[in-house]
Amino acid sequence: MDLLTQGLLGATMAQSGAKQQETRIATGIGFVAGIAADVDILIQSENDPLLNIEFHRHFTHSLFFVPLGALLVACLFWPFLRKRLSFARLYLFTFLGYCLSGTLDAFTSYGTNLLWPISDARVALNIISVLDPAFTLILLLAGIFAFRKYSHLAARIGLVLAAAYLSLGWTQLQRAETVATALIATRGHDAEQLLVKPTLANLLLWRSVYEHEGRLYVDAIRVGFFSKPVTYPGESIGKFVMTRDLPELPPSSVLAQDIIRFSHFSAGLLAIRPEQPNVLVDVRYSNLPTTLAPLWGIEIDPTHPDRHAQYKLYRDASSATRGKFMQLLLGEHVAD
Repeated sequence: MDLLTQGLLGATMAQSGAKQQETRIATGIGFVAGIAADVDILIQSENDPLLNIEFHRHFTHSLFFVPLGALLVACLFWPFLRKRLSFARLYLFTFLGYCLSGTLDAFTSYGTNLLWPISDARVALNIISVLDPAFTLILLLAGIFAFRKYSHLAARIGLVLAAAYLSLGWTQLQRAETVATALIATRGHDAEQLLVKPTLANLLLWRSVYEHEGRLYVDAIRVGFFSKPVTYPGESIGKFVMTRDLPELPPSSVLAQDIIRFSHFSAGLLAIRPEQPNVLVDVRYSNLPTTLAPLWGIEIDPTHPDRHAQYKLYRDASSATRGKFMQLLLGEHVAD
């Protein structure tokens, strides 16, 4: 998730394990430890544009890296805090702050390499958006109250409420998947792959992506807390298959390997952008849940197979896009 939420979770976790007089110092330590895993955003290369997306939320977010990650953060703090805390207490706070960084990202649709090095699979449970103000607010209020009142109980209550919110996200996901499965059945389709994920900053509006006979179909599904689900049929596109769409590309070439890397990152849900035949897009994400307008993709040049693909962003923050998103979020009728 975003850095603020990661830091707040780390701070609240550290507060929950602190003694009363340690609450405030634990807050700062936990906040820094909570965002420390995201130092992998600095792994970049001018010569390899995909290196960043490959290693962001990678080994530093693994459960197996937690003890070492917490130790590194504790060592950074130790010269400044050795007169105020024992190293054991300092390590406890950094461990608590760091330990859920990868797990929280695994709850999102973006995913993380939670079990590296045992598995290179990106774990994405799809129960919360990468940015969710309600979830962040729960942690913020709990952290502030715990800081002001020197109360680890307030932090623990906040963590319980945050867990309850994630449980609500899981329930909403099950409801959205049920609606998506029924929609697929009414079309007479057989989904070879189905992905349902929350749209930005809410648990009401979901994006469904599924594969049927070589095509990818996207739809929006609104599952209100106290209303019947609403479906918004979306667009479809042919799924990218490298051996069919780029048969002349040498499998061992730099470009072919980049496409494989991007496909792994995108859960295999790739397509050629119709208006840009040299662009492969990640169909999981779009500016609107009913469309194929991408958030990101890679530009490829098959005539130069030894050149790296170029990572590109295509975000659309226009008022028209925002307005249509709000209509979908509120469950209103949307004109074609």
